[in-house]
Amino acid sequence: MRVSAIAAAVILLFCKISMAQNAVDVQNYINAYKDLAVSEMQRSGIPAAIILAQGIHETEAGTSELVRKSNNHFGIKCKDTWTGAVVYHDDDRRGECFRSYDKPEDSYRDHSDFLRASQRYAFLFKLDPQDYAAWAYGLRKAGYATNIHYAQILIKLIEDYNLQQYTLIAMGKIKKDEDDSVPAMTSINGELIKPDKAISPDMPPAPKYPEGEFVINNTRVIFAKAGTSLLAIAEQYHISLSRLVDFNDLKIENVLGKDQLLFLQRKRKVSENEYHIVKPGETLYDIAQSEGVRYQNLLEMNQLENGAQPAVGEKIYLQSVALSKSMLAK
Repeated sequence: MRVSAIAAAVILLFCKISMAQNAVDVQNYINAYKDLAVSEMQRSGIPAAIILAQGIHETEAGTSELVRKSNNHFGIKCKDTWTGAVVYHDDDRRGECFRSYDKPEDSYRDHSDFLRASQRYAFLFKLDPQDYAAWAYGLRKAGYATNIHYAQILIKLIEDYNLQQYTLIAMGKIKKDEDDSVPAMTSINGELIKPDKAISPDMPPAPKYPEGEFVINNTRVIFAKAGTSLLAIAEQYHISLSRLVDFNDLKIENVLGKDQLLFLQRKRKVSENEYHIVKPGETLYDIAQSEGVRYQNLLEMNQLENGAQPAVGEKIYLQSVALSKSMLAK
C-alpha cells in the first residue's frame, strides 16, 4: 500500500509539472499571437477569443509537429480547392494532406477566409461575437473537428486564460494592457465616438429595433451589434462593403465600435418628421441614423459644421433650413 501511495504521489507530481509547463506554453502562445487574433477579428468578424483558443488547441500551444513544420495553426487540411504548399501528417488517418504556410500570419488569414467562404459556417457570423460559447458549439456542430468535446475544450481555454479580453479589445471595449493604448474610436464624419461611451443615469433608454431588415424613412435598414463585421453584413445583404460604408457615413471598414443602425440603401435628403429634439447622450450622427437622413444634409439644414454637437433640447430641422444656427453643447 505504501509503495502504491508513493507511486501515486510521483504520478501526481509529474502531472502537476506537465500542467505547469503546458500553462507556460499556452501563455507564450497567447503573447505571441494575441495581436494577430485581434487584427483578424477586426478584418473578418471571427471572435479573437475563439481564434486564439482554436490556435492553442490545434497546435498544442505552438509545440505540435504540424505547426513546427508547416506553420499550420488551425489544422486545416488541403481540401480540393487548395493550390498552395502542402505537408503530410498523421491525424485521423496516416499521412493526411495539410495546408502549409510560409508564416503564421498566412495561416491566421487563411483560417478566417476558410470559415467565411464556407456555407457550413455562415450561421456563425449571425451570432453575437461576445458569445464565445455559442461560437464554440457552433464550430463543433458545423463539423470543424471530430472531437465530441471540441466546444468544451475551447470554452475552458477561453475562461482559464481570459481570452475574452482580446475579443473586447478588438471591439474597442477595453484598453490594451501592454501599451496602455486607448481603444479605437469610430470616426464618423469628424465625430469621434468611443465604443464604450458611458451612459449617464438621466439618459433615455435605447430604442428597441426589430431583428432583421426593416424600414426607416422609406429606406431599408438593420440594427447591428458592436463587434459585427461590416464585411459580413455587406455579404449577407448582397451589397459592396464600400457602398455600405458610404450609405452610413462611416470611415471604418472592419467591425462596428458600437451598437447602431446600418442602412442598406442611401438615406434620404429629408425626413418624414419636421424636426428632432436632441436627447442626452445623442450625437448629430445618431440623429442622422435614427431619422434616416444623410449626415451632410443634416449639417446644411441646421447651419452646422462637420463634427458639431448640438446641445441637449435643441431643435434639429429635418425638412427645411433652420432660421438660425443651433446652440452647441459645451
